[in-house]
Amino acid sequence: MIVARVFLMLILTAGLGWAQASQPPAPAPTPAPAEPEEEEPSLKPKEYELNPIQAENEIRVGRYYMKKGSFRAAAGRFDEATKWNPASSEAYLMLGEAREKLKDGKGARAAYEKYLEIAPDGKSAEDVKKRLAKLGKKK
Repeated sequence: MIVARVFLMLILTAGLGWAQASQPPAPAPTPAPAEPEEEEPSLKPKEYELNPIQAENEIRVGRYYMKKGSFRAAAGRFDEATKWNPASSEAYLMLGEAREKLKDGKGARAAYEKYLEIAPDGKSAEDVKKRLAKLGKKK
């Protein structure tokens, strides 16, 4: 009796496989219309608003990089700080120092001139004027 059941199961299984193989394949599902891709947020240009706290954070991190000797990273942070707070004389002063270390005379000159524009009587104004004289005349 058990042998008959096993034999019957084998026949049914083989019959189902044969029945499925003889049917034409189902048509491939049509792809859904593609939705427009969303813009990658990292590809959008960064928008800056006045944010003195963020500027101070960028300056703090930039100072860390200056002490570490990573002048390119420091310059990037100070540049970010000037975008978050365009009236930050400290950010322009530090940006000038970092660019001077990178041998970017033109960039250092621009940053120092912006510093003097913002803080003509600042505590570092005399030092900045001397540095500008060292950098030479505009070309």
